Amino acid sequence: MSTAKQSAPSLVRVPAPVNAHSHAFHRILRGRTHEGANGGAGNFWTWREQMYQAAAGLTPQAYEQLATAVFAEMVVSGYSAVGEFHYLHHGANGEPYAGAEQHSMELALARAAQAAGIRLVLLDTCYLQGGLDAQGQPTQLNPTQLRFTDGDAASWLERHGRLRTALSELDAGEGLVSLGAAIHSVRAVPPQQLGIIAARLDADLPLHVHLSEQPAENEACQAAFGLSPTGLLERQGLLGPRLSAVHATHLSDWDISALGKAGAGIVMCPTTEADLGDGIGPARELADAGAVISLGSDQHAVLDPYLEQRALEHGERLRSGQRGRFSPAQISAAAREGGLRALGLKPNDDHLLVRTDSMRTHGSRPAQLPLTATAADIAQVSINGKLVASNGVHTTLGDPAQLYTAFFEKYPEFL
Repeated sequence: MSTAKQSAPSLVRVPAPVNAHSHAFHRILRGRTHEGANGGAGNFWTWREQMYQAAAGLTPQAYEQLATAVFAEMVVSGYSAVGEFHYLHHGANGEPYAGAEQHSMELALARAAQAAGIRLVLLDTCYLQGGLDAQGQPTQLNPTQLRFTDGDAASWLERHGRLRTALSELDAGEGLVSLGAAIHSVRAVPPQQLGIIAARLDADLPLHVHLSEQPAENEACQAAFGLSPTGLLERQGLLGPRLSAVHATHLSDWDISALGKAGAGIVMCPTTEADLGDGIGPARELADAGAVISLGSDQHAVLDPYLEQRALEHGERLRSGQRGRFSPAQISAAAREGGLRALGLKPNDDHLLVRTDSMRTHGSRPAQLPLTATAADIAQVSINGKLVASNGVHTTLGDPAQLYTAFFEKYPEFL
């Protein structure tokens, strides 16, 4: 038996990344949408059908257990904060939860974040119609989407105000949970309702929106309003520094200029955009125009902040045929400062200790870890002054894999 002592790992301290765009319930879909009927390859519609099935079946109790596992996985993977783009507001039949239970789904997410020790900005989402057809006509909500809607922007704003109080009471000064806002998309919220939100939503809150994720969205918006989605947001008074456009994949030169001049945020979700075949957005052009880039894991096909950072640069290289579209410092800033800005969070001391002597990172210069490291290289995660994860294990919740095991054993209908 060898008696040689193992040397201590070589560690570097880095600011902890921020996950600026998450749909926690999409984690159910990981590894389940890539095969279609009769063994063929799965396409976007395979994914969409299973997404609605997952959305239809979640109860507050199930969602809290699932989200606790998802947020724990985020924490051990190195994320210190998450913007949860949330629209599962009501019961499965669309009926609001009654009385003291009216915020059941939202509070389930907040309790899950508290259990995991991650900072949560709940981006409570306005969702009013099914979408726009190819001719630009609004479509009815499908049965699952009924649980997403408050009917109109005024009713959403009223519930949003009550939710802010409920979250504040739950957080009780701990500083982990806060409220933001989101518009699902210009497909899901009509122009006159966008104007109400622009006029009445608290100007201090971060506001997010899915924007131009697919060409069909642009085409329907142009058919309906004679404008791109970016142009419609500008017309309704919503472009500005507090707005974060999620995806922003298919943009015209005018769109890029307008978003940049407004100082808007852009939340790129590279692994999801690759997984869904959305395309590669013009991140470099947006940054050059004045927009601020941040990163999100969206549907959690992967939960690894280093892979999102790497994919931002790799996408740019593939799109342009050039290396060095973003420097390592700029990539790190997108993962950290860009995310804090997108979620309206103040600078803090949340940090990671990352191994620089693993088989992936040995020889890497610390500043270039975004191009070599993965979540497996994260030795410790500290959030809000507490050590919350060590070597892939959560300090209070344990191995996130066991949390998923418990969830799927209790709710096998999601398998």
